[in-house]
Amino acid sequence: MKINLKKLTDTAMLPEQGSAYAAGYDLFADIKDILEIHPHETAMIPTGLAMEIPEGYFGGIFARSGLAAKESLRPANCVGVVDADYRGEVKVALHNDSTEIRRITPGQKVAQLVVVPFLSVEFHAVDELNDTVRGAGGFGSTGK
Repeated sequence: MKINLKKLTDTAMLPEQGSAYAAGYDLFADIKDILEIHPHETAMIPTGLAMEIPEGYFGGIFARSGLAAKESLRPANCVGVVDADYRGEVKVALHNDSTEIRRITPGQKVAQLVVVPFLSVEFHAVDELNDTVRGAGGFGSTGK
């Protein structure tokens, strides 16, 4: 699959696959200076990229495991969604879950983009739903 990308700045970097079988493509911070994210705050990190995700897919913006585990930095919305009809700049809302100031440097890998297919559905209101063994059992109802 080919995805058209538009570099919005001269410093924007194209997403890169970290290994041959990696599902995610690293997104880079397109910033000029070091950016500080204070404890329990969120910063919008520009990537300098706009893209054309194909119809029937979305771009999921996920945490980079090392950044989350070692620096306590993750996307603020846990998983960002780049819809197929969005043509604006892709940005990463990066949240600092730590008690220390974290710094993002120009060109640093800040998240990963995974292109994911989805089904388009129609919702129909009904009076009753089919019964199942589980029924309305919610959180923890199926055991540990």
